[in-house]
Amino acid sequence: MDMGALEGKVALVAGATRGAGRAMAVELGRAGAVVYATGRTTREHRSEVGRPETIEETAELITAAGGTGIAVPTDHLEPEQVRALVERVERDHGRLDVLVNDVWGGDHLLQFDTKVWEADLAAGLRMLRLSIDAHAITSHFALPLLIRRPGGLVVEITDGTEEFNRGTYRDNLFYDLAKIAPTRMAFGLAKELQEYGGTAVSLTPGFLRSEAMLEHFGVTEETWRDAVAGSPHFAVAESPVYIGRALAALAADPDRARWNGRSLSSGELARVYGFTDADGSRPDAMGYFRDVVFGGKDAPVEGYR
Repeated sequence: MDMGALEGKVALVAGATRGAGRAMAVELGRAGAVVYATGRTTREHRSEVGRPETIEETAELITAAGGTGIAVPTDHLEPEQVRALVERVERDHGRLDVLVNDVWGGDHLLQFDTKVWEADLAAGLRMLRLSIDAHAITSHFALPLLIRRPGGLVVEITDGTEEFNRGTYRDNLFYDLAKIAPTRMAFGLAKELQEYGGTAVSLTPGFLRSEAMLEHFGVTEETWRDAVAGSPHFAVAESPVYIGRALAALAADPDRARWNGRSLSSGELARVYGFTDADGSRPDAMGYFRDVVFGGKDAPVEGYR
């Protein structure tokens, strides 16, 4: 992709502290955009997630990649903080071209294989707030600025495509709802933005090699294949760069309205736009899980890379 494809564009990545959010913010910057990176973990304060990555680091990576990174500490469950954030974007740049709703931070609350009546209710409701309320609050305040110019893009980040989640229960009712909701939010926003020339989609990575996932398996990005022996499905994993490139390609596509309302994956967009993961491969984790893990197809993982 043209390194200056998003020159002059302004993006807000809500939830850009680490993982997919950080990578998407960096790749938007690599394409030349001004990127506001928000989150709750800063060099002075850690969120409830308890991880060390900070939004300041993300902003520095954006700038190093060729964009302009701006870190703004924001709790997206606090309406006044989100209002102030959008007012700052408006004051400083007068426009918003890309909104990425990537806020989550609920993995530490998960209890898999737990019935809803046995689950920690407070933890479950917190997951719903992080995935639904935070996204809705952000869209409420940010979209009036985004629709000032035709061509605005809203991307709801989730886990799993609409097709995958329709046929797969995530073994925790709260988590299941949390990951289905952004897909429906994108569908609804697509209807609301259409008359303003805007586009809304939901986007999912595959088996993401986030910082937390690498730590879980006791590997690094350089040694991640060492984990495949103990967890064979990890062979189809992708780095966060992959979804970052997916987002950047989508944002730079002048014909992106063709995707309006759709549920997309990094692997699907790689086939359309021709980009690869950082190692030159083109993983299709959604296809692998659909066909092999849940579909029973006898096929090597190499066919999905």
